[in-house]
Amino acid sequence: MSYQNRSEIPEKYKWNLGDIFASTADWEENFAYVSKEYKKLSDYQGKLGDRDTLLKFFKTSDKLDIVLEKLYCYAFMSYNEDSQDADKQARYARVYGLITECGAIAAFVSPEISALPDEQLKKLIADPEFSDYDVQLKKLLEGKAHILSHAEEKLLANVGAFSDQFHEVFNRLDSGDIKFGKITVDGKEVQLGHGAYSMLLQHKDQKVRKTAFETYYKSYIEKINTLAGLYEGSVKADWFYAQAKKFNSTMEQALFYEQVDKAVYDNLIKCMHSSFAPLHKYVALRKKLMGVETLNMYDLYVSIFENADISCEYEEACELVMKGLAPLGNDYLEVVRKAFDSRWIDVHETPTKRSGAYSMGVPTVHPYMLLNYQKTTHDIFTIAHEMGHSMHTYYSELAQPHAKADYKIFVAEVASTCNEVLLLKYLLKTEKDVNIKKYLLQYYLDMLRTTMYRQAMFAEFEQISHDLVERGEPMTAEALSAKYLELNKMYYGEAVTHNDEIKYEWARIPHFYRAFYVYKYATGIISAVCLAEKILKEGEPAVKNYKKFLSLGGSIDPVSELKVAGVDLTSEEPFKIVTKSFEDTLAELEKICK
Repeated sequence: MSYQNRSEIPEKYKWNLGDIFASTADWEENFAYVSKEYKKLSDYQGKLGDRDTLLKFFKTSDKLDIVLEKLYCYAFMSYNEDSQDADKQARYARVYGLITECGAIAAFVSPEISALPDEQLKKLIADPEFSDYDVQLKKLLEGKAHILSHAEEKLLANVGAFSDQFHEVFNRLDSGDIKFGKITVDGKEVQLGHGAYSMLLQHKDQKVRKTAFETYYKSYIEKINTLAGLYEGSVKADWFYAQAKKFNSTMEQALFYEQVDKAVYDNLIKCMHSSFAPLHKYVALRKKLMGVETLNMYDLYVSIFENADISCEYEEACELVMKGLAPLGNDYLEVVRKAFDSRWIDVHETPTKRSGAYSMGVPTVHPYMLLNYQKTTHDIFTIAHEMGHSMHTYYSELAQPHAKADYKIFVAEVASTCNEVLLLKYLLKTEKDVNIKKYLLQYYLDMLRTTMYRQAMFAEFEQISHDLVERGEPMTAEALSAKYLELNKMYYGEAVTHNDEIKYEWARIPHFYRAFYVYKYATGIISAVCLAEKILKEGEPAVKNYKKFLSLGGSIDPVSELKVAGVDLTSEEPFKIVTKSFEDTLAELEKICK
């Protein structure tokens, strides 16, 4: 349901930001407090070598950072309620400026602590009174080998002022300067753009999908040499920084700061190569069920089954989510129920509200969720997804001190996707409508196809493109496109036609400008599916391990966190579990469609 004005929405469907600050006057009072007190942290500069002074600094800055985060969260979420409210805009701008100011004040901290002798840092890490800050100290100790002199670090910072432009220029091209054409759909002229293109790939008419695909890619092909030049510059900048920081490769640098073993990346690619068969089989089945003479790359996103949406009111959707998450136990469900009933969630859409959905943790308070609920299957899964993020944050905040509560991006999508899989499995088990069941089976297969296989293919392409630069080989549009087409054929198989345009897909992926990021989508869904399967098969022991994982925050490295939950991404076991899940789902879809 959409409302024209926020005042029309019943209170129970609006989040209660009063849990953070009782009023805007309360927010202003805390803003003034942080503004004043943060400046005093500069008094510690040059004194952090003393144990007691350092401990006092950590505790003082921790206290201030918690209030600063609360100020930001309140202003950000308030602004998201109504982006046209001038007061909310101003508060958000002010707190953003305060964060920048506080960051500048505290800029001396990491260099000063890093300059301490190794033995002193090790002694601090072992000191029980520094237990809240041991992770932070370990990172500084381990990173010392990659910290340069003050002059060199300053030079690198100055280089960053223009080296980041490759991403910025790509965004300007992609969001404005590339002019996408118009096509006629159902007798009406439609202007293509990213959103419209995505929707048209789901159009039931193959001719519409074909025209949208070819017209969309034509705009990228016309600029392909420019796009190749931008990407080459970005990859070369990545390699420059890696060498400057004394790493052997860009990948080594990226994984180091994420605390991820390279064996995980290598294992992902290796295991994907050994599990192409079920994906190829699914693509062939999709062709058969769609009844098309030729299956094209632009035919992979349309739903095979029409009129299969689960349409229900928000309250009913919440009950479905609760039932899907029941295997996680009553204590888990009690918190989920509290989130639903205690106004942690902003439910309905208004014209000036932020679109999409997210979860945001607020230290010492509780997580919040933004939704724009509509009566669709997708939106039911969105509730489960965002609730997974919220519960991960809730358990981490409950168990860890503030300094160790934040978990790494590497595991950020695990709990959210695990919730989706648990809900999906529940719906598949209980749904009586055969057409909806077919749709749900396809939904799961496409989730794995797009998030596991496709993102792994992207990860492999990234590895190839960075290797080209690091070996000093030319990185032309032709070379990149040829490599990409080769990967596309390997991953998707022979049942689909690899249309010529698809070899240029690499040129439109913004994530490639953030080196070695996309692989985390693949490892995230593999971990989530593996955990959901274990929870449903093993019951309480698996649930207990999963909750331990949710409670770890950032207290240990993310690969070790997943091992606590029972998922070892350096081994083949998780990949075998997920491949079997894919195969079993595919077999069920084949059986039900006979």
